[in-house]
Amino acid sequence: MESCSHSQFAGSRLLRQFSQRTAASRVLVQTRCQAPPRGTEFGKESRIGKAPIPIPKGVQLTLTRDLLKVKGPKGELELAIPEIVEIEQQENALRVYKMEESRKANEVHGLIRALANNMVVGTSTGWIKTLSLVGVGYRASVSGTKLVLNLGYSHPIEMDFPKGVTVAVEKQTTVVISGYDKEQVGQFAAKVRAKRPPEPYKQKGVRYFDEVVRKKEGKRGK
Repeated sequence: MESCSHSQFAGSRLLRQFSQRTAASRVLVQTRCQAPPRGTEFGKESRIGKAPIPIPKGVQLTLTRDLLKVKGPKGELELAIPEIVEIEQQENALRVYKMEESRKANEVHGLIRALANNMVVGTSTGWIKTLSLVGVGYRASVSGTKLVLNLGYSHPIEMDFPKGVTVAVEKQTTVVISGYDKEQVGQFAAKVRAKRPPEPYKQKGVRYFDEVVRKKEGKRGK
């Protein structure tokens, strides 16, 4: 009788534990099902997208529903506006608003604001990228509308300037790339750097002015 009662008690205890675990797992599954997917919470705004874009003096704007034109002392740029966002001009600033609540709208919100701000800054003050040539015999020069690079190859490298980009060379080892279009300036600077990327052992090559190249220790002979 004692063994039977003991086995019944143990069985009832296991049954209670199983029922408690089952109830807890049901609550967890319901909570997970009710939670919205990550990054799709409605009402969430991009920190970059909701920031206003100040308009400096000398910059003229032409704004329609699907196009933004910015004209300044440095040049003129255009930006196509998607349907899921809207740009509004308020006194001396531009603001970007979402037209719907979706993950795509959250992504485009910050993107369009960043592109519009780059246009305003570029047409008013411009963008600059500075490159340094590090290496014995490495030098650069400007010939007309071409950048001539001597980077240790058997022949010099000639690169045509993109439209709206100006290149200047200082002391033969510093290349200053400027322009009103941030994308063009950055892309041309990246192409120049790619002609001889800095290597980590002797640290020779073309690098950005503020770039830090980590030096590696070479193999030691036995």
